[in-house]
Amino acid sequence: MLNRRTMIKGGGAAVGVAMSARSYARIKGANDRIHVAVVGVNGRGQAHVSAFTKVPNVVVTHIADCDSAVLAKRAAEFAGRGVPVKTDRDYRRLLDRKAVDIVTVATPDFSHVKVATDAMDAGHHVYCEKPIGIAPAEGEAMIAMQKRTGRIVQVGNQQRSSPETRQLLDIVKAGELGHVYEAQTWYANARKPIGHGKQVPPPASLDWDLWQGPRPRAPYRSNLVPYNWHWVWQYGTGEICNNGMHEIDVARWLMGLAYPTQVVARGSRQFFNDDDWEMYDTMTLDLAYPGDRLIRWDGQSGTGMTRYGRGRGVLLLGNRGSAVVDRNGFELYNLDGKQTRAVKAEATSETTGTVGEGVLDVYHAGNFVDVIRGKASALNSPIEEGHISTNLCHLGNMADRTGQVLTVDPATGRPSSAEAMKLWAVEYQPGWELKA
Repeated sequence: MLNRRTMIKGGGAAVGVAMSARSYARIKGANDRIHVAVVGVNGRGQAHVSAFTKVPNVVVTHIADCDSAVLAKRAAEFAGRGVPVKTDRDYRRLLDRKAVDIVTVATPDFSHVKVATDAMDAGHHVYCEKPIGIAPAEGEAMIAMQKRTGRIVQVGNQQRSSPETRQLLDIVKAGELGHVYEAQTWYANARKPIGHGKQVPPPASLDWDLWQGPRPRAPYRSNLVPYNWHWVWQYGTGEICNNGMHEIDVARWLMGLAYPTQVVARGSRQFFNDDDWEMYDTMTLDLAYPGDRLIRWDGQSGTGMTRYGRGRGVLLLGNRGSAVVDRNGFELYNLDGKQTRAVKAEATSETTGTVGEGVLDVYHAGNFVDVIRGKASALNSPIEEGHISTNLCHLGNMADRTGQVLTVDPATGRPSSAEAMKLWAVEYQPGWELKA
């Protein structure tokens, strides 16, 4: 006998998930409501809350954050709208909540996979922000957990749900640009120095041990939280995983590509030399594919110089024409460089802000919920696709950190370099290892 929980969660096999979701979609009234828990609500999680509350008959019922001050602030915002919400500092306590159907993950990169796999193991569907972890082995573990549990997992590559970008995909497939041989992608942002942090006690509101999650323990430093951990190797993955992944993902999706055969990365510090910024602030990445096809990413963390009036975007070069696309529309050009068509999004999305909120979040969350309910047949960004795009960024970091030109197996994404493979996996704090 099927109850609401059994039907919305689905079975262990893909067919079981689809059948139970379709059955669930026929239920009327309050039983049709899907309950969401958002983990990590100081930054990107705010966009999760906003998006899922705009999807019909979906309600955010739980939020979790290891900073009690952040949690109290977000709870007050819910109260101001007259919507009750339950709070937890420790996300692990909400995983056994029978009323939670979906767990969304908007924590720092290094805990994405731990939270997501724990949620799947507990029986929840997962909406997980990119990147898929801080090393390729984490993505492999996430895929394995998804296959074992049969949970539905959407990765936060929101531009895959853009109607305009999907329209451009149809144009590319129809051959209007001819043979698309190259994609040039970029991200530009005039970030500021992070200074020199001091080892001090963490704020009373912050559970520093819980914030570090699966990472080996280190002392608290005054300039890491809430955002600057991105530029420290202990916790971060650099601008390429932080932002570059979006455009690299769009480029390979539009070109129909997966793993390259060669990876070349040139990272440097042009801006942040007298502070705790450990990584490159400037990078050029080349992903070379068979048939002389190329995806290039140009990352500029210290200058906001735009291209085609955009702080981020993708230029597709074809032998019949070109296209420039970002989150808010696209333009087509002929071989003379003359614009032949322009398509603008009816509603816009943020491009270079730290929250990145916009209508694409709503579309992406809606697609995810529709698949759960059996109203859509396919996710726009399933875990397998998110894993490949994440790994392209990890390969860029590997090439930069080893100083090597990497030869890559296009079937697996694994580099032949033994030194690079040392970065394929990471160590975990005892007791925080990923579940198999």
